[in-house]
Amino acid sequence: MKFSQAALSAALVLTSVTAFAADYPAPKQGEWIARDFKFHSGETFSELRLNYTTIGEPTGQPVLVLHGTGGSAANMLTPGFAGELFGPGQPLDAAKYYIIIPDGLGHGKSSKPSDGMKTAFPKYNYEDMVDAHYRLVKEGLGIKHLRLVIGNSMGGMHTWIWGVKYPQYMDVLVPMASQPTEMAARNWMLRRLMLETIRNDPDYNRGNYVTQPRMMKYAIAAYGIATGGGTLAYQMQAPTAAKADKMVDDRLALAITADTNDFIYQWEASHDYNPSGGLEKIEAQLLLINAADDERNPPETGVTDAAMKRVKNGRLFLIPASADTRGHLTTGNAKFYAKPLRELLQTAPQRTM
Repeated sequence: MKFSQAALSAALVLTSVTAFAADYPAPKQGEWIARDFKFHSGETFSELRLNYTTIGEPTGQPVLVLHGTGGSAANMLTPGFAGELFGPGQPLDAAKYYIIIPDGLGHGKSSKPSDGMKTAFPKYNYEDMVDAHYRLVKEGLGIKHLRLVIGNSMGGMHTWIWGVKYPQYMDVLVPMASQPTEMAARNWMLRRLMLETIRNDPDYNRGNYVTQPRMMKYAIAAYGIATGGGTLAYQMQAPTAAKADKMVDDRLALAITADTNDFIYQWEASHDYNPSGGLEKIEAQLLLINAADDERNPPETGVTDAAMKRVKNGRLFLIPASADTRGHLTTGNAKFYAKPLRELLQTAPQRTM
């Protein structure tokens, strides 16, 4: 079965992002069409739109940066991440590196259910998302080999898949806020409860809603507080019931801008994530960066330590929990790991394809 996207005037368009101020070059946005894209289900999309952002010049060493669930390239252009990494003398200095930050399949300006197909949009998983980016980088941008793949949260899980599926395509892998094991335990249970809450809102109407379901903001807030923010940080920020109520009120007052079908697809895509069967295939130098207080990837289970023993060129950098860390959200702030990232890039061998 084939699905079509609206025709576009050009398969590859690059435009500068305006109104930008930072120590690194202004980001540029591009768009590329992956033709006859095949999903894991066997469905195909005749024209899959993939939006991306680049920083630096194509002559630099190519680096692929991957965002988290529900985000886009814009989420990686924060002072805490880009501001700590992309500037002069920083670990991913844009004068040396060609930084590529794509919008994931189903995210940002890339093809997604809210473009018009709603629940008729093919169900995608993380391997589909990685395959789409592989085609973008290799076919769309003509890059034969990557110096680095680095990703946060969902992007971290994608980084693991990159290492297993395309082991010779990069020199260095830096998955963050993730683990190379099956999506399970509390992480999946809370994801499923969030999705079930939204689906069971009468407003959802099997994806044919007129307005965004009212229960969506409550489901998102509950999941967000339960799985991100840090135990010590919450205790510091909300040591009384009144302050805790204020934090909840503030969270519920935030406008939900996500389309519900897009949101459900994005989170459900993680259900069959499990790169553990191929860890021995990884050839790149790998640095896993996690936070000790990560609610979704708790180190005390031991599953990550066991998996890392199977990665021949891998090691774990665990950020200690403190009042400054934010649990699963900690790795959004590169100040915690800029030094080991720099050291890895300075010492990892460079390979070519």
